[in-house]
Amino acid sequence: MSRYSRIALALLLALAVIFTYNTLRVPPPAPVDAAVPMPPVDQDAVAQRLAGAVRIPTVSYADPAKIDDTRLDALADYLQKNFPRVAATLTREVVGGHSLLYTWTGKDPTAKPLLFLAHMDVVPVEPGSESQWTHPPFSGDIADGYIWGRGTLDDKGSLMAWLEATEQMLAAGFQPERTIYFAFGQDEEIGGRQGAAQIAALLRSRGVHAEFALDEGGVITQGVVPGVSRPVASIMAAEKGYVSFRLTATAPGGHSSMPPRDSAIARLAHAVNLLQHRPMPARLESPVTVMLDRLTPEMPLLRRIVMANRWLTRPLIVHQMSQTPVGNALVRTTTALTMLSAGVKDNVLPSSATAVVNFRMLPGDTIASVEHHIRIVIADDGIAITREGDFAEEASPVSDTRSPAFELLARTVNEIFPQAVVTTGIVVGATDLRHYAGLYDNRYNFTPDLFTRADIPRIHGIDERISVTGYADMIRFYMRLLHNAAG
Repeated sequence: MSRYSRIALALLLALAVIFTYNTLRVPPPAPVDAAVPMPPVDQDAVAQRLAGAVRIPTVSYADPAKIDDTRLDALADYLQKNFPRVAATLTREVVGGHSLLYTWTGKDPTAKPLLFLAHMDVVPVEPGSESQWTHPPFSGDIADGYIWGRGTLDDKGSLMAWLEATEQMLAAGFQPERTIYFAFGQDEEIGGRQGAAQIAALLRSRGVHAEFALDEGGVITQGVVPGVSRPVASIMAAEKGYVSFRLTATAPGGHSSMPPRDSAIARLAHAVNLLQHRPMPARLESPVTVMLDRLTPEMPLLRRIVMANRWLTRPLIVHQMSQTPVGNALVRTTTALTMLSAGVKDNVLPSSATAVVNFRMLPGDTIASVEHHIRIVIADDGIAITREGDFAEEASPVSDTRSPAFELLARTVNEIFPQAVVTTGIVVGATDLRHYAGLYDNRYNFTPDLFTRADIPRIHGIDERISVTGYADMIRFYMRLLHNAAG
């Protein structure tokens, strides 16, 4: 054997030893304990109440003229009538016109409060898709073990479950040690400026600072994470930022019979093609690394070896995650070409062409760094780059996944869903919680909905529904969380 062969063999043996050592250091899978006994939930009654809320079509539209505010008022009245103990015990304030802030005063005024969010509005049903629904989108039908309709998953299910849990806790004589705020916004689906932003401003003016805040964004999935057979409960610890830029290319117009070598459309097409194929760099950042750490013990051996040796396999992991839309959103600031406009007639060269490009920013990237990326990639001073719209948010700070609040949430998950593996991650969309920055020590996004891969398209899609048993479990989870966090 030559000297170089011996060196190569020694290096391979050393790598094998390191890989084996790191893999053996991976902790065993999380134990499965028995669920904590909980008071019974009248599944038929709670399902009927959620169905009634679904039948009130509190739809938010991008065009404010289309929004029917009377439906928000109808939902508020519905809540008052169907949760009499909540109405009699908690202080209710109407904020921003139609949003609701409930305050459940605790026994200890010195204890940090808790802040729980949900929203009253829902997205529209795509015109022409109504016939594709198994049950009409605002029917609130209860059939085949499900409650059907827009809002069951996003987000009336959570709103109603919070009130069901509170109503039942009040009936049992429960009074929290610390004050609890329930903030229910009216316009989350179109930015939250009238709802969450106004409630946050009110709480800020009163000097409120919560130990933690909880909103939608993470769920329990089954069969979605490759290589993990157990349900995965993702308590998200950060939220991606949001910004859109408008690109405008200009050129002399004229008759299409004598086209120049360059045109506004061609110039713009080249620029957006460059952006599409040269995205911002992918990388592993917390809380995604924490997510992988928590999932690794549940994976098959080969995947476990790869995950346990990220010092060497990180590029492979990033590459593999980048191959799917969900994985790609977790490892980079994404680029989405969402709007394109040019021309008024087929034989006229337009003098301008515009495109809107939406970016969802990974923590660590900023609006300024996104704009810099655009300018470097397209390298064309002849294309104007401007911020689109008045809605833009930096990525949230990453909350502590070892805090007592996170551990409390994780423990509560396992008390109600003992099979679940608790992990974390990043919310790739936008939630109302972004408006509450500075009002908490830590922020988390989680709703105890159980999703299979087939359920994911139902969010904002056709046949939105929640199972009757799953909804009852959500109520049990919120009851247990109230007991654990404020009992």
